[in-house]
Amino acid sequence: MTLPAPKLTSLCAFCGSQPGLDPVYAIEATRLAQDMAGHGTALVFGGGRVGLMGVLADTVLAGGGKVIGVIPTFLRDKELAHRAATEMLVVPDMHTRKRMMFERSDAFVILPGGVGTMDEMLEIITWRQLHLHNKPIIILNTQGYWDPLLQLLAGTIKAGFAHPGHENLITVVAHAADVIPTAEAELAAPKLPVSFKVSAPKEA
Repeated sequence: MTLPAPKLTSLCAFCGSQPGLDPVYAIEATRLAQDMAGHGTALVFGGGRVGLMGVLADTVLAGGGKVIGVIPTFLRDKELAHRAATEMLVVPDMHTRKRMMFERSDAFVILPGGVGTMDEMLEIITWRQLHLHNKPIIILNTQGYWDPLLQLLAGTIKAGFAHPGHENLITVVAHAADVIPTAEAELAAPKLPVSFKVSAPKEA
């Protein structure tokens, strides 16, 4: 008997609180959100109503999908929280926010964004490197936005600060249409954990 393929029920999106200068960023975010709503995949996100976060949430809701926001009190108090979210979790700080987003998600997608997005992305990659989870991490590299960061990550391996194979911590796609199929393919056939070891200093 063949078991049904795993379904992506929830997807955590890390992305900018700004829309970016190139309209294609919002276009691809809209396409992803439409796919999520049509697929029955809930959006887990930072809870904001602005930038690419707002584009994702508005589009998923417009398609009849579920939106779960996680926002710290200080940002909610600045009236940045999405008022129409299906569920809004208000947490005390940024650390709790990231933990809650992790717990509510089957996989992660990173869209273009700023330093906050990079912080979230690098932390979830680090957790996977440390074998704290093995959930898919998909980078949506719209218009090559993340190319410089991908080159930096490759450089850490070349320079000996990460082990060969650590490039498998992430999967890069160029188009929004590839995000859900890629995540579900990895859920069906999880990647092997990457090497995690620390070289001990040589004794004198």
